[in-house]
Amino acid sequence: MLLAAGRGERMQPLTDARPKPLLPLRGRPMMQWAMEALARGGVTRLVINTAWLGEQIEQTFGSAFAPAPPPFDDTPMPMQIQYSREGRDFGGALETAGGIARALPLLCPAGANSPHAGLFWLLAGDVFAPDFVFSQAAVQRFSDSGKLAHLWLVPNPAHNPLGDFGIGRDGLARSHAEEQYTYSTIGLFSRKLFEPPCCAIAAGNPQGVKAPLAPLLRAAMDNALVSAELYRGVWADVGTPERLQQLDQVRSLEKSLRITP
Repeated sequence: MLLAAGRGERMQPLTDARPKPLLPLRGRPMMQWAMEALARGGVTRLVINTAWLGEQIEQTFGSAFAPAPPPFDDTPMPMQIQYSREGRDFGGALETAGGIARALPLLCPAGANSPHAGLFWLLAGDVFAPDFVFSQAAVQRFSDSGKLAHLWLVPNPAHNPLGDFGIGRDGLARSHAEEQYTYSTIGLFSRKLFEPPCCAIAAGNPQGVKAPLAPLLRAAMDNALVSAELYRGVWADVGTPERLQQLDQVRSLEKSLRITP
């Protein structure tokens, strides 16, 4: 599931007429970086939640996404796309947990018989992590663990110096720890985290309940049901126009440094 429903208020005025995930980053829509990485990892079904100007996202990507192959690699399989239209159905975004609960029938359809039915990747459309590998091996480890979530954390950026969660020596995520890291918004999840007794939202969230994700995660962490690992690759939360501009400037500098006389 790719989270793309937010209003992007910190990005104004860039988001006044365009949804934040469609803002151009290094020559392509921001959310496309995540979609390409998912496709390279073998993901063939994608759910995107939408709200603010969500129709533009549907017009851009339609019902399928077929990325161009990277150099020397086989062409990834096209991803089939479904949309959870929070804006159309409820007039606005449902926050992360509310949005996931709403999309759960699409993410984990009844009667699915795949080996990992009930498990799904989750990531945000405004996070830049072009080298992250969405591996089937990670899915298998998560499936074998019996945990409700596995999170990738990153070293704290300047805008989040206190971090969000910690990691114990046992690989379990800690809701409070002496050394904390920032949640990258990339994770593997089980549908059980969004069902009773963990979550009180009715199946499919028919009432459009708004609910954040952090309280569910913290409660599951306190019951040793969330694992985590540290990711040190390229990562950026593209939350403001300044950060977007910085990423483009870094790219321009990289290109200039590769030019030879």
